[in-house]
Amino acid sequence: MASNKDSFGKTLFVVIGLCLICSIFVSTAAVLLKPTQEQNKLLDRQKYILEAANLIDLKDGSITKQQILALYKKHVKAQVITLKTGEIDANVNGDLFDEKKAARDPATSFVPEHDIAQVKRVAKDAVIYEVFDDAGQLKTVILPIKGYGLWSTMYAFLALEPDLNTIQNLVYYDFSGSGETPGLGGEVQNPKWKALWVGKKLFDAQGQLEIKVTKNPAVAQTQYGVDALSGATLTSNGVQYSLDFWLGNEGFGPFIDRVREGGRI
Repeated sequence: MASNKDSFGKTLFVVIGLCLICSIFVSTAAVLLKPTQEQNKLLDRQKYILEAANLIDLKDGSITKQQILALYKKHVKAQVITLKTGEIDANVNGDLFDEKKAARDPATSFVPEHDIAQVKRVAKDAVIYEVFDDAGQLKTVILPIKGYGLWSTMYAFLALEPDLNTIQNLVYYDFSGSGETPGLGGEVQNPKWKALWVGKKLFDAQGQLEIKVTKNPAVAQTQYGVDALSGATLTSNGVQYSLDFWLGNEGFGPFIDRVREGGRI
């Protein structure tokens, strides 16, 4: 009987010991790998910013990490703005600012009054990206936007002309959660649909937001319209709601208004 107890005790000791060793190994690996993971996340973000700015084509599999880093460093400047005022905070490094972390902290975020995009909480500060040509002239301003689609939160970069009204590109790059259904909501990444956005206008002459994702061909053919995704109504609505929110007063609206009134980007 005592032998059985000794055997059980030894087994339990071995199991506990192995669990402790494994937990230490996993924890150590997570700590050691975190800097690499953060670098990879930043690199991934940078390549989509470059795609939105039409500086690279991600279908070109020959683009290297070094090329992405060099192009980003040469052409892109990340700026942090205060959403409420639209003013740039030059004291914060835009490339290091963690907007998702800020959005989780009640002290650095707010709950939108009109959360049409279902973003839940929004950081009081946001990052925008200025893109310069080889001569150092501003050619593109990129606004990060997000909103809920059919199954998940969809993240995108909206690339604009310096007038902050003419669309150069709309690049969806991340789906938080299960993602949109391939062939339906996933069509936001379809090059043919992305091409429909090029040259479209966001605001009318009075500064009212007019861009529409629509099933109405008459509206879609205007400078303010884009064809809705076929068979993906909820995802199309998600795109529209994202634009409505982030280009409105609780998003980048104050920043756009400030620039429109003669303020510097």
